[in-house]
Amino acid sequence: MAGRIYVVAGELSGDAHGAGLLRALATLRPDLSITGVGGPEMAAASAGGVRDWVEDAAVVGLWEVLRHYRWFQQRFHEMLAEVKRLQPDVLVLIDYPGFNLRFAEAVRRECPQTRQVYYISPQVWAWNKRRIPQMVRLLDEMLCLFPFEQVLFESAGLKTSFVGHPLIDELVERRLMSVARDERLVGLFPGSREREVARLFPLMIETAKRLLAWRADLRFEAPAASPKLATLMRQLARQSPLGEHLTITAGGSHDLMQRACCGVIASGTATLEAAYFGLPYCLTYAVAWPTYLVGRMLVRLKHIGLVNILAGEEVVEEFIQADADAVQIGAALRRLLQDPEHRAMLQARLAATAAKLGGTGAHLRAARAVAAWLPPQ
Repeated sequence: MAGRIYVVAGELSGDAHGAGLLRALATLRPDLSITGVGGPEMAAASAGGVRDWVEDAAVVGLWEVLRHYRWFQQRFHEMLAEVKRLQPDVLVLIDYPGFNLRFAEAVRRECPQTRQVYYISPQVWAWNKRRIPQMVRLLDEMLCLFPFEQVLFESAGLKTSFVGHPLIDELVERRLMSVARDERLVGLFPGSREREVARLFPLMIETAKRLLAWRADLRFEAPAASPKLATLMRQLARQSPLGEHLTITAGGSHDLMQRACCGVIASGTATLEAAYFGLPYCLTYAVAWPTYLVGRMLVRLKHIGLVNILAGEEVVEEFIQADADAVQIGAALRRLLQDPEHRAMLQARLAATAAKLGGTGAHLRAARAVAAWLPPQ
């Protein structure tokens, strides 16, 4: 019997992981029918069965989401109607908890026979452990990326598998052979969402300007997550005095993480990628103040960087909200630029932390877990 899944991802990182999952599923179940929403990589991996919506869906922050509420409401009802019509065997939810947990509730109510598997756990351990009982009630299985998540969910009574982090699958083939780091090159990584780029890239430009005044031979590269964001970043850089000292590219972040001497990175998945590639870096993030204040009331973690959370201590320096200023970030980068011993020590700590993400094969392990819920061929 041909299996049917419906998959939902709402951000570029989820799109990349989801595409790996779909490709692995195709090798296990060539008969599988795949429908849903995601990004361009998932659309390609599903032969067009997944619609690309991420550029519109990937908004961040409480107030930003509220402004787009009507659009999300329309997509929600369209997708629920599609699930009711298709009656998939499995609903695969990939990260994106603000939307996906609500969608899981609606699908459980309308299509109780559809099994629900969550890939890339919502970080409820950071912001809302009270959601865990709801997840236990709604989900059939949780597929975790971090080992400490498995303990948390299993203790609550949810079937859970630690599959390892799919980044390892995606990054292992992107290692450059025999590449040397350029001690004059600094990487600027402002994130993959339009609003965070608009907020953080001017800060990074100001930091670069200060560093260039300190050392005139420095160069800066900033990879954009999409051509649209590359256009925005070039607009933001147009008024800066950096000129030929700053190069903005569409893509190329993994290449840059292996060539740069050091960098500054927006909090998110890119911080794990940089740890894997051994890039010495500091982390920064800032959102609208109302969003930040609400977040501080919810989040009960000492650190926000994924590398620091995984390590259980501060491995990389964090410059968040009021501390996200060019003077402090510039000082951290100056230390990395002028102190090879400090860079080497940080690289060793990053390697030890990245090792906790598991080995290769995460996509295939996740695909086997999803396939176990499908009817036999």
